[in-house]
Amino acid sequence: MSEQSLDAEGTAESDLVLRSARFRCVAFRDPIDRCEHMALVLGEIGDGARVLVRVHSECVTGDVFGALRCECGDQLQTALDAIVAEGRGVLVYLRGQEGRGIGLVDKVRTQVLQDERGLDTVDSATALGLPVDVRDYGPAARVLRHRGVRSVRLLSNNPDKVRALEGYGVKVAERVPLPAPVREENLGYLTAKRDRLGHVLPHLNGSPHHGPGNGRV
Repeated sequence: MSEQSLDAEGTAESDLVLRSARFRCVAFRDPIDRCEHMALVLGEIGDGARVLVRVHSECVTGDVFGALRCECGDQLQTALDAIVAEGRGVLVYLRGQEGRGIGLVDKVRTQVLQDERGLDTVDSATALGLPVDVRDYGPAARVLRHRGVRSVRLLSNNPDKVRALEGYGVKVAERVPLPAPVREENLGYLTAKRDRLGHVLPHLNGSPHHGPGNGRV
């Protein structure tokens, strides 16, 4: 676990009014990866226990343009809605983690292989000699400590994210499922995340799109 922490020189704060609520926006330059990330904080953190938290990796295609081949944009909005309903929580938005850390150009290259050769999100990366997942959640742990968060209820379907955060000293009191709509366009992607990457997606089997011939990854 890194002993590095955020400092005043590398952080800036302001209010950020979204359609759903007024958040406190914390922009920070991480002292380790040197990227600029953001945390949206709602309500009073108080004693810092069992704070509802989403750690979200940047996805330009899904978050900004609403692409349907992944569930990123849906998860981002659902997480914000859950935090607003709770009245207290933090959404950490990690930049520079496009395509599970391989970058935007290589992510698009993997999508070409998925479309042309029928490879899934895992095999399309390894076919190009790329790692499957190189994301680092250290920046999230550092900004959560900076805001006084002691333990989290983590909005995620990914048990590996729980283990990674705990490796940085973040106590995960609970993993809160974050289901997203299953569509024809994202079925193969979600199936691969479940079968190849260990994501917990029980709603996938109940989808009307999940049937004979639709489960290819």
